[in-house]
Amino acid sequence: MAEILLFHHAQGLTPGIHELADTFRASGHTVHAPDLFDGRTFDSIDEGLAHVQEHGGFGALLDRGTAIASTLPTDLVYLGFSLGVVAAQSLAQTRPGCRGAVLCYSCVPTSEFGGWPAGVPAQVHGMDQDPIFVGEGDLEAARALVEESGTTELFLYPGDQHYFADSSLPGYDAAATELMVSRILAMLDR
Repeated sequence: MAEILLFHHAQGLTPGIHELADTFRASGHTVHAPDLFDGRTFDSIDEGLAHVQEHGGFGALLDRGTAIASTLPTDLVYLGFSLGVVAAQSLAQTRPGCRGAVLCYSCVPTSEFGGWPAGVPAQVHGMDQDPIFVGEGDLEAARALVEESGTTELFLYPGDQHYFADSSLPGYDAAATELMVSRILAMLDR
């Protein structure tokens, strides 16, 4: 079974993210889901991003994710949701021992963190009409990661929601989430 370090999105460690972590635990995996916002959740992505900026920006978020990871074994799978992808992808690319990465709703150009490590499997999940994932460069970064790594799978789901797998938010898509979770579990089982 895999040991997973899961990073939440900009609206915080919501009940829907807890539910996803519990789903992976129920399949026998160990899941660490730290709260990067110290118990705060937000009603919108913009409010969550404003909170990040007020508390040191993306650099501080990366530092916090790295500090959390340093307390855990190195042979982790890093799983990030949107904003959490920044920490997950950074650690997957820079921390030796990574067993895999799952990047949900976002993908950063690998050049930001020095290139993709050889042999590390990854998955990227997003909706094909999501204005953030498609319109802000994440889809292009994901396609480049597929080409660069040779070990990355890109999964697109029909729809226009960004946080489609968070059951506690209005954009939740149960069918897409079920398919995404089955794909992640298949990767974890490998």
